[in-house]
Amino acid sequence: MNTDNSVYVAASTFEDKGGWTADPQFMEQMGSSYLIAHGLGQPVDDARTHFTVPQDGTYNLFARTRNWTACWSDRPSPGVFRIRIDDRDTETLFGDGAGEWHWQEGGSIFLTKGTHLLTLHDTTGFDGRCDAILLTATDQRPDDSLEGLFALRGRLMRLPDMPEDKGEFGLVVAGGGVAGMCAAIAAARGGVKVALIQDRKVLGGNNSSEVRVGLGGRLNIGKYPSLGYLLNEFGPAAKGNARPAEVYEDDKKLNAVLAEENITLFLGYKVTRVGKSGPRSISSVVATRVDDYTTIGIKGRLFADCTGDGALGVLAGAEWHMGRDPKSRYNEPSAPETADGITLGASVQWYCLEADRPMPFPDIDWGLPISEETVQKVRRGQWYWEVGMAEDQMAEAERIRDYGMYVAYSNWAYIKNHASFRDEYANSYLGWMAHVAGKRESRRLVGEFVLREQDLTDFVVYPDGCVSTSWYIDNHEPDPENSKHFREPFLSRGCLRPLDFYPIPYRCFYSKDLDNLFMAGRNISVSHIALGTTRVMRTTAMMGEVVGLAARVCLREGLLPRDIYEKAFDKLRELMGRGAGRTDVPYLQVYTLIDTTAARSEEC
Repeated sequence: MNTDNSVYVAASTFEDKGGWTADPQFMEQMGSSYLIAHGLGQPVDDARTHFTVPQDGTYNLFARTRNWTACWSDRPSPGVFRIRIDDRDTETLFGDGAGEWHWQEGGSIFLTKGTHLLTLHDTTGFDGRCDAILLTATDQRPDDSLEGLFALRGRLMRLPDMPEDKGEFGLVVAGGGVAGMCAAIAAARGGVKVALIQDRKVLGGNNSSEVRVGLGGRLNIGKYPSLGYLLNEFGPAAKGNARPAEVYEDDKKLNAVLAEENITLFLGYKVTRVGKSGPRSISSVVATRVDDYTTIGIKGRLFADCTGDGALGVLAGAEWHMGRDPKSRYNEPSAPETADGITLGASVQWYCLEADRPMPFPDIDWGLPISEETVQKVRRGQWYWEVGMAEDQMAEAERIRDYGMYVAYSNWAYIKNHASFRDEYANSYLGWMAHVAGKRESRRLVGEFVLREQDLTDFVVYPDGCVSTSWYIDNHEPDPENSKHFREPFLSRGCLRPLDFYPIPYRCFYSKDLDNLFMAGRNISVSHIALGTTRVMRTTAMMGEVVGLAARVCLREGLLPRDIYEKAFDKLRELMGRGAGRTDVPYLQVYTLIDTTAARSEEC
């Protein structure tokens, strides 16, 4: 769009994205949903759109981009692309500048008044990225700050000042992973009007085809064995990590939500602001559409943070923690004396496929130095390809994801071009690599009760115990051998402690600071150590189911989440005894023993 003799084109609004992929996962950090040329070393098809120039003139060209390998290599970056206007290349190669997001200058071009064709042309397939293109008749360089970006984008795209009102709901669920889906469906089946907001275009979170993590843990166990039938309705029938897209059954998940007449689904919207009716009560949220940055307003009586990152709770002012807790906080025997930022890491999974002829792969010079001693002879990057344990999982989220891709490309390039066993891989090629990081841990919201290590190991059962864990206490650490060779290790190992099925207290599922905020997923109220057993998806799905059932009780009885524990737990107990799922459909869940072995197998 244009105004003031300037034209601003958000890459996420391109009419034809070609082989480029829209990536909104770092909007909290860098402000945008950008296009990434995730071609696994093969240039992707051009992205194209049209724009209108207000008058004849010479325009200065800028593209908001970054050099994604600058953190680790001083070699020329592979993440580069060209911009074409009316099929003419501009003079600059973009993406080879600074390592931070910035407006890279692209020279000037004379344009006539009217409509023109704009093309992003990838040159390598190695994850070049573009947030926006600016053409301006002024000599002023755009501001690189987020505040400057928001002001420029809002003015030139003529974004409305006020969000579009989408009405009021009994329950507003932020986050469309399995926890959020279960919360929404369980509430909706009790007559609650639900808004489900998901910041991506697919549902399922880590179990979607974007991330491809198999469902871990067990359903239908413990004191309330009916919990879990709900996930069985839409959970994939096959198990495994890093498998073909169809294994994760995205359409099955989407159809499960669309079948519920009481759910209004907002796909591709990220919660960015919160309205409050007092210091302890959320009244509304504003969600930004990740394609065009328009906003919607959604009012609610109850809210559920199922984002994994605690995004809604943090915006609303809830207390949260991230990293290892100090011993003084919860008196946990295994906790360090002082707090630190160590977390469970994120996985960028991948796999190779076989062709009927030799398949080359670029012999990259910008990658991590790999040798015959350090190369990983595998055909699948599994859960133990884990990065970012010592990084800030929120502030450094893009860097963590990029390092996961960086090490995978580096290892694969060595296998294909230098390894003594490269002939075994002659016909192999990269079939898939995630561009969405599979997070295990980030911010944890503090609830009425915080589940601790000693609760688990001493098997202290509380009267409001509900969802049962089935995973051992599983807190990963960097692989010692990998750590000997790399300053930033990229392999991990599971450190398991046996644990019987443990009932998580209901009080872990609502905020101590906000009267009408539930939470379900990895961001519930647990310590870092306790997260090791609560974080897997079949367990988090049952959390969501309980939250949806609790929302029914709250709205029917005029109660808040805290009141249920104090006054009406018998009503929630009755609903948990029945569960929200159907039992007249095939039971398709396949379990794995990885939670009791920590096996580092490609077949997990």
